[in-house]
Amino acid sequence: MSETETARSPLELEEADAYSQYLLHSPTEVAFVLRNAMQKGCMMTVYFDMGQSFFLTSLLQVSPKGIVLDYGSDEDTNRRALKAGRLICTTSVDKVKVQFALDSLSLVNHEGNPAFFSPLPANLLRLQRREYFRVSTPIATPLKCEIQVSTETGGITALQIPLLDISAGGMGLMTAVDQAQFFGRGSVFRNCVLTLPDDGPIKVDLEVRNLFEVTTRSGSRYFRVGCEFLDLPGLLLTMIQRYITRLERERKARISGLE
Repeated sequence: MSETETARSPLELEEADAYSQYLLHSPTEVAFVLRNAMQKGCMMTVYFDMGQSFFLTSLLQVSPKGIVLDYGSDEDTNRRALKAGRLICTTSVDKVKVQFALDSLSLVNHEGNPAFFSPLPANLLRLQRREYFRVSTPIATPLKCEIQVSTETGGITALQIPLLDISAGGMGLMTAVDQAQFFGRGSVFRNCVLTLPDDGPIKVDLEVRNLFEVTTRSGSRYFRVGCEFLDLPGLLLTMIQRYITRLERERKARISGLE
């Protein structure tokens, strides 16, 4: 996984308000999904330090008491993960995105090898509806959204904010550190202008659901702003879905070309 892919990985669980209808709370249901992921050998990415660090793992055991995860390949990352206060795990089971949070990890011995243990997560996000499928937007020619914000002097200024990813439910924005002050959680922005390559500019209303800082391995810093579309008209929803479908088709074509 590349540095860019790491920084841009969408974590819908951090926007739980927007996806609350897809959260499973029953311990039995949570364990069933995780056991299915374990049986299918699904690889899992575990993010920590506010999404700045990650490691790849897989489930080794699922029980009512908790889960056991395979130890990471990098010892320094493992040590930092054991000290982390919140970790978010994401995987895909039968093309359904699964995410859940862990409060902490502890070191255990599993069949003679080191492993991570955590109590069973309190809830689990299971996204299977196609309209909430999220894709990363192009890096070389980034999609941008124009947002009007109020300045400290009482004026209005227009910010051109590049997108990190987009779904029919919302989008992730990449703001500079000095722009993050405008995007507090719950802030609403009306008549934002999003320019789609095939359809031109459209106006959308956005509500900020999540904001957190990301530091890439090169030391660059930015803030990811997770936004939800508000009362998106059917025509605009169709246009956005069409754009998402095109991006996914292009991504699959690139993968096929490399095989």
